[in-house]
Amino acid sequence: MTALFAFNVLVRELGGSLAASFHWIDEVVRVMNIFLVFLAAGLALERGKQVAVDSWRDRIAARSGLPLRRIIDGVGALFALYMAWLAGNTAAFVFASGQQSATLPMPIGWIYVAPCAGFILLALRYGASLFGVIDRYAPSGELPE
Repeated sequence: MTALFAFNVLVRELGGSLAASFHWIDEVVRVMNIFLVFLAAGLALERGKQVAVDSWRDRIAARSGLPLRRIIDGVGALFALYMAWLAGNTAAFVFASGQQSATLPMPIGWIYVAPCAGFILLALRYGASLFGVIDRYAPSGELPE
């Protein structure tokens, strides 16, 4: 993705009329970025790289005795599955509309497949954490026992 974008900048600066031949690169990079963001969400969750307020969560769990981590994982899995369902419905609708990309020979519905797949992967990570397959709360680098 980075190489394509750098190449596009070079062609625009140095290529003159040749730059028009590479108008598709902007859209390819945009689609790649969308897939990168959504497909990496589950991995970021597993590795503890998502935004969280750990001290607040741990203090509430200690004071209340609630299994707050399990509740967070359960609600997270349900929310991710709901979002995957919404994204899947949106993708199906856009595919059915026949809308095509402006510069690429592809249906624009593929852009909506990225959040669907990403949220399914995110739900799997939440589920794995909920059922103890992974310990996403362990400090980075530690594996569950």
